[in-house]
Amino acid sequence: MATLRPPGKGTEATLTSLEQARRIAGLAQEKLAQDVVILDMRPACSYTDYFVVCTGQNPRQAAAIYDEVHRGLKHEVRLLPASVDGQREASWIVADYLDVVLHIFTPDARAYYRLEDLWGDVPSVEVA
Repeated sequence: MATLRPPGKGTEATLTSLEQARRIAGLAQEKLAQDVVILDMRPACSYTDYFVVCTGQNPRQAAAIYDEVHRGLKHEVRLLPASVDGQREASWIVADYLDVVLHIFTPDARAYYRLEDLWGDVPSVEVA
């Protein structure tokens, strides 16, 4: 669980993995990410709780979406990804926040990899 310290407060609150996934999705939407989906991975795998999958219209927007999520989580929740891959090409950026894995695709990459089809048996979760 990530810790969140509200501005001006001395106590810390915690975010559940679902709250983390929803915050990541919200930050992505602030940068106009499209087709944002949260997949509940708990029934299917042991290495993460949720996937957040979204689309940026081009590599530049995909990189901007990642930058917004990274900046927001770092400042709001003091949470950094354990690893990030794909930033250079930015057609598919994957950021592993342990409990939540963020996948940002360009439209062509999302159509090619089809993660939602690959994990079609896992439930999706409402973003908001």
